[in-house]
Parts: sequence; C-alpha cells; structure tokens
Amino acid sequence: MPTKSKPAKTINIALQGGGAHGAFAWGVLDYLLEDGRVDIEGICATSAGTMNACALAAGMKSGGPEKARESLHDFWWNIHAEGLKYNPVRRLPWERMAMRMSDNILGHFLFETMTKILSPYQYNPFDINPLRDVLKKSVNFDDIKGCKDVKLFISATNVRSGKVHVFETKDVTLDVAMASACLPFLFKAVTVEKQDYWDGGYMGNPALFPLFYKTKSRDVVIVHINPIERKTTPKDAADIMNRINEISFNSSLLSEMRAIAFVKKLIEHDMLKDEHKKDFKNMLVHSVRTDEALADLSVASKFDTDWGFLTMLRDIGRDTMKLWLTAHFDDLGKRDTVDLHDEFLTSNTKIFEDEHGNHRHYG
Repeated sequence: MPTKSKPAKTINIALQGGGAHGAFAWGVLDYLLEDGRVDIEGICATSAGTMNACALAAGMKSGGPEKARESLHDFWWNIHAEGLKYNPVRRLPWERMAMRMSDNILGHFLFETMTKILSPYQYNPFDINPLRDVLKKSVNFDDIKGCKDVKLFISATNVRSGKVHVFETKDVTLDVAMASACLPFLFKAVTVEKQDYWDGGYMGNPALFPLFYKTKSRDVVIVHINPIERKTTPKDAADIMNRINEISFNSSLLSEMRAIAFVKKLIEHDMLKDEHKKDFKNMLVHSVRTDEALADLSVASKFDTDWGFLTMLRDIGRDTMKLWLTAHFDDLGKRDTVDLHDEFLTSNTKIFEDEHGNHRHYG
C-alpha cells in the first residue's frame, strides 16, 4: 500500500512490444498504480505496450488509478477470452505439452513456410484480427482523447517512408492502436489518414524522443519485454529467429540510449554553449527488466492467451516493480539507476579526455 508520508514523484514510462509478454508490463503498471507514490506523466509505447497504455489512459480518465487498474485487468481478461474462442482446448495439459514439443521444430517450420509463400492479403483477405475486437470491447478511445492525467506517445512504422510516426494522445484511435501492433506477416497494413503503418517496434520500441520535448519529468522508466542479453547462442531455427527478432526490436531503443548518453556527457562536461543549454534535458534513465524470467519463454508463448500464463507474467511484473521501487524510489528525480554504457552500449561510445585535456567522443 502507498506510503503516505513520502511525497509523490513524477516519471515517464516506456513500454515495449512483445505480444502476450506484455502482461509483464501490466503487472509493472498495476503495482505502480496501487503503490500510489509515483505519478505517470507520459507513456511512450509500441505494440503490446500500446495496449497497456491505452487501457491505462482510458481508465484514468473514467475513474483514476483504481479504474486504470481495472481497465488493464479487463483488457487482458478479454485477450484470454478471445483466445478461447479460437482454441477452446488450449488449456488442456496434453495440448500445451504438444505445443511445447512442436514449438521449436514443426510450428516454426509451418509458420515460416506459410509466411514466405502467402501474404496476409492472400490468406487473410478479410483482415480478421481478434485484437481489434478486444480493443473495441475493452477501451473507450473517446476517454483517451479526453485524458488529461497522462500523455500518450504511440509509435507506428510508416510503411512507405520507413520512419517512425508518433501519435499523441489527441490522435489516438482504434486504428492507431492497431497500427502500432500490426505484424506485417500476419495482418494487412493499417491505414491512418491515408498512410499505411506496420508495428512500431521496427523503428521505435518504443520511441523515447517525445519524452525529451513534451514532458516536464526528467525520469524515464523503461519496461523491457524483449531480453537485451542472452547467456547462450541459439542453435535451432525457432530460437535463432527469435533472437534475431529481439535484436532487431531492441536496435532502435539502443540507438536512442546512445543519443541520451552522448547528450548526458555534453551536459556533465559543460560542453554546450550557454545559448544552447536550454534546448537539452539531462534525462534520468531507469530500467525495469527481468531478462532471466522472460528469456526462458519460447517465441510461441508470445501468442499464449491462457489466463494462468498471463497472470503469472503479471505477478512477475508486480514483484519486479515492487523490488525496484523499494530500491530506487529515492533515486527518482536525482540520478540514473542504470549505467547506460555498461547496460546498453559498448565501451567505445564513451567520451575520453585526450592528452591535452580536451573531451573527444568516439563511437
């Protein structure tokens, strides 16, 4: 429960995509809302992160933190219920065992073969997407547009330009949310204002830069869904493809970490001219991740809508956020809680001092 004697602090949240693994972020948000000591000013999000962001914002508008928690719960319950419509025996133990056995070989082969031969414009001509039905049932997008409690920055990839497009709160619609989560091998591109979009994770997972310019808080808490590091090299086809996807979907985030690290060094070493200092913000970066727990999950589990599985991830997210907040609440507004170079970058991105005492940037 909230510790009322401590003042509330304000943060921004960055939510990655990752299918059903987004239930981990549900747990993170659920604990934050329950704890009550931290206000969320802005949320940048992609794909599954977008679903969580939309559910939270709609709930905040209609009834504050408790309603936001209820809204998140209802969204994920509806994900589960919709999944049962398409596979009513999913919860049977022998079916789950069969799924695990075929995941790395048969399932991967069949899926890869189908997507290389047919596009969703061929095998899914009516563009049937159960997620759209869940969002319609779970989220009132008029409430999102009227939400003053939290700012949303939703990433989608413009198919034609290849650039990330960030939709702000007033522009978030059902189509925008669907665009942010549109996997091009499974669904047709989503059209928003005559532009076609795919999943935002390709170019911004999520895009952090709006938080620099359009929020007051310097703190950004990144909730990781895609493991950045793995202890072993994958050997079978499904694991290799999964790791390639993780690397690809983390690449845009790592690029932004490089930019943040560079700006921080410019500020820390007083390398900016006085007239330009007002244009730069020294962001304080925090990272909530559980690579070990999520790394053990197969790529197929990103499509697992079993309620027991979703609530397990939620509980891991709650426990992770509780531990993180206990350790780092006092750091918010004061300092980073991650070393950007050690956790996200390589050593050759650091700023070094040459023999004349001048600062030089390499990498």
